[in-house]
Amino acid sequence: MKDQFSIKDKVAVITGASGVLGGSLAKSFIKAGAKVVALGRNQETLDARVAELTKSGGDAFAVEANVMNVESLEAASKKILEKYGKIDILLNIAGGNIPAATLSPDQSFLDMKMEAWDEVTNLNINGTVYPSYVFGKAMVENGSGSIVNISSMTVYSAITRVAGYSAAKSAITNFTQWLATDLALKFGDKIRVNAIAPGFFIGDQNRAILLNPDGSLTDRSKKIIAKTPMQRFGEAEELNGTVQFLCSEAASFITGALIPIDGGFSAFSGV
Repeated sequence: MKDQFSIKDKVAVITGASGVLGGSLAKSFIKAGAKVVALGRNQETLDARVAELTKSGGDAFAVEANVMNVESLEAASKKILEKYGKIDILLNIAGGNIPAATLSPDQSFLDMKMEAWDEVTNLNINGTVYPSYVFGKAMVENGSGSIVNISSMTVYSAITRVAGYSAAKSAITNFTQWLATDLALKFGDKIRVNAIAPGFFIGDQNRAILLNPDGSLTDRSKKIIAKTPMQRFGEAEELNGTVQFLCSEAASFITGALIPIDGGFSAFSGV
């Protein structure tokens, strides 16, 4: 019997594939037999990622593109279709907060630089909307596809200091539901759009506010752990199974969903 969780031979475009979470997903998808397209802005970094992915015989392809530029994405889509003939999966992993948009503990929203607000919201909203717009067309032409977006714990309750990131991720949750509805109504039940909401994972973007130089927890980290019933940060690999599930036939009746992967953070009141 066909494995309903299989993504073997599916063509998966992963934006932000050179990052921690995107890289982990790329490795997991290669191991599961998918053909991985690593998409990002730095060809050299992408080539290094693809070399890592293919050293055990996997099928991976590096494509340089800017997720905030539709023309760049359309050129990337053309290259991918010329090589593989289809696009089955889009993982919108590119995004994240930026240092300039993170308020210090003694700052308020009124100290926010609007240039930083524009940058973080553009990256996290349009950096997901534009790839969905471009690669979604290929899915419609193929008659099937799965898009997985990245939301955040910030959509469940206010998290201090990251106003722009919070607003953008709330928008992504809404966009996920809207696009899932639109594509299902217009093109049928074979094109699905879902999102995951990761809890707290230590990566390059947030390391400085979660860990002190000596590796100990900052005060912010201690608050996070106190509100996480599992009492720890997540590991990047702990996202992989849920994402693969959402891209497989096992999730054929799931669209417009937001799945928290957070060690219980979103469920716990803290008391």
